[in-house]
Amino acid sequence: MQPIIAVKNLSKTYASGFKALKSIDLEIRRGEIFALLGPNGAGKTTLINIICGIVNASTGTVTIDGHDHARDYRAARALVGLVPQELHTDAFESPFATASYSRGLFGKPRSPAIVEQVLKDLTLWDKKDSPIITLSGGMKRRVLIAKALAHEPRILFLDEPTAGVDVELRKDMWELVRRLRASGVTIILTTHYIEEAEQMADRVGVIDKGELVLVEEKAELMRKLGQKQLRLHLAQPLAAIPEALVPFGVTLANGGRDLVYSYDTQAERTGITRLLAALGAAEIRFRDLETTQSSLEDIFIGLVRSRP
Repeated sequence: MQPIIAVKNLSKTYASGFKALKSIDLEIRRGEIFALLGPNGAGKTTLINIICGIVNASTGTVTIDGHDHARDYRAARALVGLVPQELHTDAFESPFATASYSRGLFGKPRSPAIVEQVLKDLTLWDKKDSPIITLSGGMKRRVLIAKALAHEPRILFLDEPTAGVDVELRKDMWELVRRLRASGVTIILTTHYIEEAEQMADRVGVIDKGELVLVEEKAELMRKLGQKQLRLHLAQPLAAIPEALVPFGVTLANGGRDLVYSYDTQAERTGITRLLAALGAAEIRFRDLETTQSSLEDIFIGLVRSRP
């Protein structure tokens, strides 16, 4: 199936000489939720702004649902909705007027019913006539989403959509994103909240220092790079690691009451059998054991820190 977005050899160098993006190649699949992760200054927002036509690339091409971004800008841009990080709205306009105006900017006919549905989906209908300046920060962010959805885009970019909002509203937005995806909208989000990517994304891309480090299915990424930990709850606490256990790289936790062993799930041998045998030989008994998997946040931090 043809990707809904295709980015090829995309680079951006600013007048200062700063290289924000370096030869990015990326394809976004139709109907997926794609999470773009990276530290501050990695190039996430620059990449989104180029795809959305706000910033010009230095080199490379962008194709949106078959429309070349440079040759057929209007058709390409009409397919895209963008929710930026910054709260840019007319403070004295109402949510209803703001969403209606945004719909008109894309040449769509007036449709109070569509605007009403968007505002209801975002729990804004009871504030539809209130000046935006009187709304809370979370509601103002929802108005930005309403603006982006008013012209019924098939692709929605969410640049840090839940930054600065409370946990309850964050969960409401996650649910909205899932409903949009179910209706056929392709979602691309950048986030600092790794749990958003872990809970919602189909695929994950990691960008660092202007380079796309990897793009991978979320489950496959966690399978390949995730480590598991075996935690043994000891019958008697240890003051130090016995010499016989040093080769296993185990550590003590919980005041010496737990013994922690990390292992690679993809290795031919995990070493757990040898570790348990060594514990028996050293007469170290344990009451219980449990295993835990590395989170996406652990993997992300490891990837970024390992880069020169």
